[in-house]
Amino acid sequence: MNHAAVLVDAFERIKGVVHDTLDDIPDQALSFRPDSDANTVAWLIWHLTRVQDDHVAGVAGSEQVWTADGWHERFALPFDAGDIGYGQSSDDVAAVTSSAELLRDYHDAVHARTKAYVESLTAEDLDRVVDDNWDPPVTLGVRLVSVVSDDLQHAGQAAYVRGLFSRA
Repeated sequence: MNHAAVLVDAFERIKGVVHDTLDDIPDQALSFRPDSDANTVAWLIWHLTRVQDDHVAGVAGSEQVWTADGWHERFALPFDAGDIGYGQSSDDVAAVTSSAELLRDYHDAVHARTKAYVESLTAEDLDRVVDDNWDPPVTLGVRLVSVVSDDLQHAGQAAYVRGLFSRA
């Protein structure tokens, strides 16, 4: 298995957890909060997809799917187009009330763009420095692994919250 196949597999696993979490989910489960400040399934899926979209577009030098393909308008959230969820308040979390279909479709669009980008990379590309604000500087490979790690954590959290809803 080469470098691109490993990365594609990792992003496919994120997509699988997202789909498993959203498949046949009751509408009420999307906005369920185990406590008043907890993240919802809808917010977690939206956020992990926004992070992937933002970070992959950033290293690819392309416009985000969010704005390029009109997802910002379709979601009609009360946030700036550049918001990805970092530092949002409890009220902001509650504002993400999208349908499972919209969340899945946006995630799939970002996944398709991510997969195409990752498949275009050479092994040498992964050593390219993409952020020199850190010590050591962040390479493309490190940035992509960071996105995978963050997204898998949030996808697991969304699945957990869905499970809590089912038991409530």
